[in-house]
Amino acid sequence: MKGLATGAAVGFIARVTETSRSESSRVEAFSDGVFAIAITLLILEIKVPPHAGDHLWRELGHLWPSYAAYVVSFLIIGIMWVNHHTLFSYVARIDRTLMFLNLLLLMTVVAIPWPAALMAEYLREPGASHVAAVVYSGLMVVMALNYQALWWHLTRTGHLFDDRVDNAAARATRMRFAIGSLAYPATVALAFVSAPLTLAAHGLLAVYYGFNQLKVPVAAAGEERD
Repeated sequence: MKGLATGAAVGFIARVTETSRSESSRVEAFSDGVFAIAITLLILEIKVPPHAGDHLWRELGHLWPSYAAYVVSFLIIGIMWVNHHTLFSYVARIDRTLMFLNLLLLMTVVAIPWPAALMAEYLREPGASHVAAVVYSGLMVVMALNYQALWWHLTRTGHLFDDRVDNAAARATRMRFAIGSLAYPATVALAFVSAPLTLAAHGLLAVYYGFNQLKVPVAAAGEERD
């Protein structure tokens, strides 16, 4: 009887674990779809010059703000997607708070094409360019805070992590990952000085996050964290 009870308990735990991983996969799959839509919408803002004729090269050159906004915004969304995938590779269980925090993050991700279009349209206009840059940077501030809240929720107790993840090491990445939460407000101030420099700063921040700031030691299969 004891053996049967133990076997039943093990089976129950296995089913719960499988269900938890399935829920995590569903959240990640939904998120992947949102990232894919947001990153695809960016290219739609690069318009074909109408009736350019023999001046097509010149007209294409005039679109440089659209190219710049596209490249930087593509980097931001793409690298964020990579980091989002890394983050969820550590997750074994999902709670409602995590789901809502993830939705808040996705709300800002899918909005990126709009301020990117503003930057593309007004980057060369002295007054309006600052407004566009403030809007762009403001969205990045909100997005960074949402991402930070998601990571802090996961690392607060570590109960949602896979058992092989070292939660102490995960918490140690908080400050490294929080740099954006400090740097993005600085880009809002920079927006009042130079919109092109603001866009370049966002590109550099994206590159910074391209180096895995969420790297956490994970025990080998069959092992558990201490």
